[in-house]
Amino acid sequence: MQIISDFLAGIKPLLPTGITLLIIIMVIFGVRFIINKRAAGSGYHVRRQVLTMLLSFIGLLIIIMAIPDQYLSETSRGQLLSLIGILLSAAIALSSTTFIGNAMAGMMLRAVKSFRPGDFVRVGDHFGRVTERGLFHIEIQTEDRDLTTLPNLYLVTNPVKVIRSSGTIVSAEVSLGYDVPRRAVELLLKKAAEKAELQESFVLIMDLGDFSVTYRISGMLTEVKHIITARSRLRRMMLDELHQAGIEIVSPAFMNTRALPESKVLIPKEYKDEVTENIQAEPALESLAFDKAEEAASIEKLNEMLAATAKDIETLKELLKETLSESEKEKIKMQLEKIEARRERISEYINKINEQKENN
Repeated sequence: MQIISDFLAGIKPLLPTGITLLIIIMVIFGVRFIINKRAAGSGYHVRRQVLTMLLSFIGLLIIIMAIPDQYLSETSRGQLLSLIGILLSAAIALSSTTFIGNAMAGMMLRAVKSFRPGDFVRVGDHFGRVTERGLFHIEIQTEDRDLTTLPNLYLVTNPVKVIRSSGTIVSAEVSLGYDVPRRAVELLLKKAAEKAELQESFVLIMDLGDFSVTYRISGMLTEVKHIITARSRLRRMMLDELHQAGIEIVSPAFMNTRALPESKVLIPKEYKDEVTENIQAEPALESLAFDKAEEAASIEKLNEMLAATAKDIETLKELLKETLSESEKEKIKMQLEKIEARRERISEYINKINEQKENN
């Protein structure tokens, strides 16, 4: 019994410190639980990381201050706090171009809001759809279905080209000889753009070379999810339209040096195959290549819907506080129940997607 009494007497001064440590741990996990429960979008992911780091640092300072004087004197406590300050200053100074730099760049990108998960971006030689946005990096999925991680500092120091979800211009160039009439080429290229399902097409003459004229056909693509297929389809239709009109797509220098009869033209024979020409099956390419990016975009939209329903609920609750008739209040209550049920369904669906991601 004496041993137990001595043990309890020894740990009794540490009880306030232990309780403080327990409270700090509960606060950190509570904040993480609340953020995870609200949504799983990239914005909440960054917020969770920042809050966890900040609360951990504040908790460390509180624990040092809560240690009893008999275990840590005022002089030692001051020296320990000074040491933490020196280490923090050294970390900021030594990691400003990497760790801290990427964190600051991540906050800047969140503030600018130039892109979000699901958007097509091009940074330097990298092109793909954004799948994840973190505090220190972003992840994009390339057209080969591979995942590429880019530091936030790289995005801040390099131009970022974002393809707008409302539509983008798809273009292709072709060089033809001076013997081909310009008006005929423009009509054929516009016809090719129309068959490629592009809107508001136009033709530009890009260069008058020594041996050929360079034409560019452009058109508006409203469904940007199929941009890779649209680019290929446009070039395919250009080939078909020019060949069917009897126009050769070949270098004039090659035409002048080849040993072929004048009656021989380099146009392939017409080939018809309903299976290979089935354009409706082509969008499956984007579904296969950008599956994770598509999932991230859908989660982002669900989070936006969840936030919108929360605002609607708050608005209806404010209306209930006003002096209204009983019939009006009943209508508002029914509408409030429908919106709350919708919010529950969206939350359950988001949690289901998150569980599937964790299992995979």
